[in-house]
Amino acid sequence: MPWLQAHLEVEKSRAPLVELLFEQLGALSITLEDARDEPMLEPPPGAMPLWRDTRVTGLFEGATDADHLRARIDAALNLENSRNLSLEILEDQAWERAWLDHFQPMRFGRKLWICPTGREIDQPDATIIHLDPGLAFGTGTHPTTALCLEWIDGTDLQDKSVIDFGCGSGILAIAALKRGARQAIAVDHDPQALVATRSNARRNGVSERLTTLAADEFHPQETDVVLANILANVLIDLSALIRSLVSPWGQLLLSGVLQDQADQVIQAYAPDIGFEPPAVLEGWVRLQGLRA
Repeated sequence: MPWLQAHLEVEKSRAPLVELLFEQLGALSITLEDARDEPMLEPPPGAMPLWRDTRVTGLFEGATDADHLRARIDAALNLENSRNLSLEILEDQAWERAWLDHFQPMRFGRKLWICPTGREIDQPDATIIHLDPGLAFGTGTHPTTALCLEWIDGTDLQDKSVIDFGCGSGILAIAALKRGARQAIAVDHDPQALVATRSNARRNGVSERLTTLAADEFHPQETDVVLANILANVLIDLSALIRSLVSPWGQLLLSGVLQDQADQVIQAYAPDIGFEPPAVLEGWVRLQGLRA
């Protein structure tokens, strides 16, 4: 069955109005997206900021009369707001299968692979993480995640303890465990992230060595390796806490940082952490350091 999608770009103060209008007109789902490629730093728990120019998309049943829908939107909004309304037919398909068709096995470093279920890797010494679509961000496709996975592949984690702070899908903690870490704690304020992390850990046979904790359940403790792939503003705000998690001579890996933010993040962690030169990928940086 096909679907009808309505897209409308508005200034952020108008987005809640359009969202409510689409809901009243029978939208089955509503999505808010960035209309102008504006970076959005990770908000604190409970905050829901919007982009300056926001694209509101409503998904309607395919039988919806497009002309009637357009007329009702025009009647509810002035011409200035509704003139960029676009409607399109979205053909139905096996959505999970379509995602998997575009998600090919990816290698990070020499032998760490992210692989969807059913795909094979022809490398005898490969370390394979099986990952399918889930509830939380983190498949290795974003430069920040790729930078972290590359570091994990090239670092000796044998028998180390690990904290993945802001775990998302759990991909970094799982990778560390499959590369020899003794145990890992995955922490996130989003309950869906913890559900996804536990599911991915079971799929990869590491759940017995992984503990998942909500942020308000986590009691800070020193550990050998701390991984934090969040975003720069959060890394700076939480720098005192994250620094305290790194044991003496322990390793700290930070990502989610744009190139022009790197110096500010490094300053927030000095003098406790001595950093190596940043690794850069597509404008994002990875900061790896050692606690003296």
